[in-house]
Amino acid sequence: MRDVLDYKFYSYDSHLALEAAGPDGTVCQIPIRKGEGEPLGLNFESYLMDSMKRCSNHCVFCFIDQLPKGLRPSLYVKDDDARLSFLLGNYISLTNLSEEDVQRILRMHISPVNISVQSTEPALRCELLRNQKAGKALQIMEQFAEGGITMNCQLVVCEGLNDGEHLARSLSDLKRLYPAVQSVSVVPFGMTKHRDGLYPLKATTPEGAAQCLDLTESFAQGCLAELGTRLAWCGDELYLKAGRPLPDTEYYEDFTQFENGIGMLSLFAEEFRLALPDYAGRSAPPFTVATGTAAAPLLRELLAEAEAVCAGLEYKVTAVRNDFFGEGVSVAGLITGGDLIAQLRGQVCGGRVLISENMLRDGGDVFLDDYTPGQVSEEIGAAVVPVRIDGADLLEKIFESDCG
Repeated sequence: MRDVLDYKFYSYDSHLALEAAGPDGTVCQIPIRKGEGEPLGLNFESYLMDSMKRCSNHCVFCFIDQLPKGLRPSLYVKDDDARLSFLLGNYISLTNLSEEDVQRILRMHISPVNISVQSTEPALRCELLRNQKAGKALQIMEQFAEGGITMNCQLVVCEGLNDGEHLARSLSDLKRLYPAVQSVSVVPFGMTKHRDGLYPLKATTPEGAAQCLDLTESFAQGCLAELGTRLAWCGDELYLKAGRPLPDTEYYEDFTQFENGIGMLSLFAEEFRLALPDYAGRSAPPFTVATGTAAAPLLRELLAEAEAVCAGLEYKVTAVRNDFFGEGVSVAGLITGGDLIAQLRGQVCGGRVLISENMLRDGGDVFLDDYTPGQVSEEIGAAVVPVRIDGADLLEKIFESDCG
């Protein structure tokens, strides 16, 4: 067995034979009976049972290339591993897949695969990824479609490069692969202030965001009439940049690309409003909500609604400016402990600061700049309380120490 995919694939059946070699080289066979798909419970030295495939691209918009020096080494790792796409939902570019890899995906029916497409025009994709192998992506995707592999696609839009007519062509080309292509997200690239020596890109403008929205929504409306699904959705950030209201939750259908920031705020607001009647008339200790500049207006709106039905809520919503990465980065998930300390010290309402849990590394123990929640709490003089990306969980955390 080469790796974890072989292990999961060949251990899926209910009747297995495990061969084990003893210290003296003697091999014994152990029959195993289990539920179909039930894991064997074996642990391995590494998750993949193999080394991770690294990215061979030099994308003009790469976020990792825009990280400042001095962060923990794991943040600079660029993975581009098809196995992690299937197992963890990571997005891959397809540029480092060999023909053997392609055939293995087809043979084992590894699905779904999440693909960072960026453009379906071969020459333009090579320019965006700065990799001469990048132009073959659509051919590989056509093989996957013929083999029944489901794909979720992402188009990271760089204003002046792959927007406008190029975006329209990419959407049209991906539509041809429906239903194998089950969803497409259109998102703006993230721009930090650490771009010295990198490709000269400009930040997404309100006008550029509006153009992407108009084009994608028109395309999606046509798909809905023809295919019964919108197929393509824009990231929440494009609506915020364009100053447009977010669609309601029904617009996003099955929220296939929720983790990619597609419909996240709309669902959060709906969860909050559905849970709010349960807290009518109740009171809570004073609190502060610290979030990114993008989500702050929505949180103020939601908490004003809560204030109207609850008993005298005392709170503050702080839109944390991202000094670490630059003000162009407005999402909560990229706020650092240092920025929280600098902007909250002496400015906290109550003894609790509620933050989005995606500010913290998996496991909830450290911010991007290696501050721990405990260190931030000590510096600002208030407890740091992580909240899931769930409006109902925000209400639960607010009223955990119910006063009434």
